[in-house]
Order: sequence, then C-alpha cells, then structure tokens
Amino acid sequence: MSEKGADFLNPYKKPEFLQLVVALELVLLAAFLFCLTPVGRSLQTVAPAEQEEQKKYIKWVDFTVTKDAMYKAFRYDVDTCQKELHLNWIQLLAYLGAKYGGDFFKYRASDMETLVSELQDGQTMEELTKDMKYYSYYLEAYTAVLGGMVGEFEIQVPKEENSNEKDPEKVWVRKYGLKAFSPIAKYFPYEDYDDFGASRSYGYKRQHLGHDMMGQVGTPIIAVESGCVEAIGWNQYGGWRIGIRSFDKKRYYYYAHLRQNYPYQSNLKEGSIVTAGDVIGYLGRTGYSTTENTNNITTPHLHFGLQLIFDESQKEGNNEIWINCYELVKFLRLNQSETVKVEGTKEWTRVYGMKDPGIPGEGERQETLTQSESGGSFADEGQENEIRE
Repeated sequence: MSEKGADFLNPYKKPEFLQLVVALELVLLAAFLFCLTPVGRSLQTVAPAEQEEQKKYIKWVDFTVTKDAMYKAFRYDVDTCQKELHLNWIQLLAYLGAKYGGDFFKYRASDMETLVSELQDGQTMEELTKDMKYYSYYLEAYTAVLGGMVGEFEIQVPKEENSNEKDPEKVWVRKYGLKAFSPIAKYFPYEDYDDFGASRSYGYKRQHLGHDMMGQVGTPIIAVESGCVEAIGWNQYGGWRIGIRSFDKKRYYYYAHLRQNYPYQSNLKEGSIVTAGDVIGYLGRTGYSTTENTNNITTPHLHFGLQLIFDESQKEGNNEIWINCYELVKFLRLNQSETVKVEGTKEWTRVYGMKDPGIPGEGERQETLTQSESGGSFADEGQENEIRE
C-alpha cells in the first residue's frame, strides 16, 4: 500500500477518512429507507414459515373490565335493544378501554354516561373514535371475551309468577338479554377471590391461569356459553376436566378438578353440543396426579378458565391467552341456572330449558322481537326484555 493510501485510511492523519465513513453511512441509510418503501418491500422474498409468523392477529389481552362497567354497559344495551339507536355494550366498553389504555381501575360511571349522551345526541361511534389509535384493538379483544354473552334467545319460565311448585307449569318466552350463565348452579354456595396469576408448583413452577371457586363436592357445574365439547377426560393438573369451545371459535371454557368417580353428565362426550345453562359436571377435588380419578386437591373447588383464540396456533403452546375471569364471574352471577336432582341418579338437570339461536340450526326458529310492555327477568335485577307467548 502506498504511503498516500495509508495516510487516507489513518483516522488520525486525514479528514478524508471521516468523509468516507459518513458516505458509507449515508449509503446504508438510503438502502434501509428504500427497503421500507412499497417497491422495496415488493422486492423482498419471504419464506412461507416467515409469512406465517407475520400473520396479523392479537397476541395478548389483559382483560381488566370491572363488573360495574360491564353491568352498566349491559343495561344500556338491553334498555335500547328495541329503539332506533341500539347501544352496543361491547362498543361502549371498547371506547372506555381505548380511553383508559385498558386500565379499568380508572373507570368512572360518568365517562360512560357522557359517551352515551354524545351518541344519543347524534354523534356516531366512528366519529367519536376516529382519533383513538387502539379502539379497533379493544373492540376486537372485548368482542372475543364477551361476544357470545348477550343476544336473543328463548327460555322457559313458570306460567304462574312466584310459583313455589317443585315442577311448575312452564311457558316459553322470547328475550333479548344475558344468555350466558354463572359456572355455579343457582342456590349452591361458593367462595372466591381474585387468584389469577398466583404461583403454582405442582409439576413445575407456573402462574395460575384461571379462577378458583370453592364449594361443596357435587355442586352442579354449568355451561357458561353454548358450544361444543372439545376436550373431556383426565389431565394430571386439572384432574377430571372438560373444555368447551364457543361456536365462533374465539373462546375456550375450561372446567377442572371435577368430582371423583362421577365427574360429568353421563351423556357428554367429545363433540357433544351443549346449551348455555346446561349442567355439564360436578365440583370436586381431583387432579395433581398422573393416576386417573385421584383426589389430590386439598380444597374442593372448580377451576374455571377462559382462553381467547384469535389464531389456531394459539390453542396450545407458548402463545396461549388466558384472561382473568374474576370480574366476569361476578357479572355472570346475574344469571344462574336453576337445577333439580334427577331421582335415583347422581345427576342434576336444569329446571328451565333454553333455545339459543347461536347454536347451528337453532336460529331458524327465531322471529323478530317486538316491543315488550314490561321487562321480565330470571335474575333479581330485571336483566332482559321479554315477550310471553
């Protein structure tokens, strides 16, 4: 190398060295910016596996919506279901989710009241959310959690109000309201607290990704939402357990630690269709063993879990999304399924039947709702509008 060349590359001797470095940096920057342009992106080849990784779907949901917020939004939805402006409870909650950054510890009832007032004054949700960057995210996420819980359905009620008969004469009514149920049958006591994320150590150290509801062995367990039995049988962690998938495929309900020897309704198997409010099993304390039918859980309880699935790759593995159900379970106490013992068996069955148009094939029997003169309910707080037939 010549002396001149050596001096040019020596940063201590020549300013030309710095000029070369700057020039190279500019070239690299220009190349990088070109790759970000539509033309640049079109020239890039992506392997099929990489394309799969780039599929856009929600990867995480932190559901902190409170029972009070859910109830208030639900009341707006039900109270306006037959009016020209029907307020959608999930849209109301998604608006507040975007406003609070998903943190419902900031929730104030007045915020929802203001939103409803603006909508009733003629503004649209599109106008009110046009500057909310993450409204669409919260709408999709909250729809995945709550999408199958409110709508039209038919249900049996006593023909005579306030009937105390053990097996009263029933009539069918059409309703719009809460068609999801508490996972514990009506009149059966239970205790719970917010234990989501608590430490668990059986098998390996991990977080508790469900909600425990402590009660008596044999307490009837209820299908929260209509769906298809996707898993049933023994699991060393959950003991006797059953998994039910919603028909829109977004929700997977997990009921675990069911009763020893007689965990499920006898007619259930993988692929069975269940209606919201059906008895599906019985509370117990099985699990924490590789040996089937083992009681290794100290306190009898139902482990109730809710998994969200935006892509089938999230069903099993490291990408699973389980949400905190504590506030949701409190909200669902509005609607508890009443049950009766089946004489001569170990089973219970629901007292009042239900027809859910969300079940494939059920919707054909549904007619357009007409205005009801009074609100009816099988919960204490007048949750639905009904029409007696």
